[in-house]
Amino acid sequence: MEKLVTTSQAAKILNLSLQGVHYRIKNNTLKSIKQNGKTYVYINEDDYKEEKTTNKELPTLLELKDEQIKLLKKVVKWHKKQYQNELVRLQNAHNDLKDVMKSEIKLLQDAFSEMKKIYQNRIVDKKSFDSDEYVNLKDFILLVEKYRLDIKNIKNLIIKEIKQKNKKFIYNKVTKEVLIHKSYFLELL
Repeated sequence: MEKLVTTSQAAKILNLSLQGVHYRIKNNTLKSIKQNGKTYVYINEDDYKEEKTTNKELPTLLELKDEQIKLLKKVVKWHKKQYQNELVRLQNAHNDLKDVMKSEIKLLQDAFSEMKKIYQNRIVDKKSFDSDEYVNLKDFILLVEKYRLDIKNIKNLIIKEIKQKNKKFIYNKVTKEVLIHKSYFLELL
């Protein structure tokens, strides 16, 4: 026995889309009739019974859906926990790295300070040697002889002044040379 239903009801009963129902009507695979500007479809009672049996399966489907939702909630909860643990691990690693970098910077600063102390005298000495205001010991002795000054007394005086770290006398440790400020020679004259 056939039953007359609307196209939207036919779509639900036959488990089709509304477009699928209209396609079947157009291809004459579904019987239809137009009344008052609306299209109605003839549905066999067997098709209608299938819809009723499908409704009997609905509670089982709902139960499966609920189980799936519970499972998905557990998975989301587990992922949240993993995410939080990873954030904590990364934060700890970041803090450890910061501490290591701070200690490395401190070591580099200490090493720089030590190197600066070691080389500072050499830098000062080098600047002094480059100046035209100093003469080496050999040239100084030649000048002393030229002006007929007492060399022995002057040598003793130079050694004494170097030991007292007088800035007019510089001992270059690299070249092992004594440099004397020209003003000192002028003072001797």
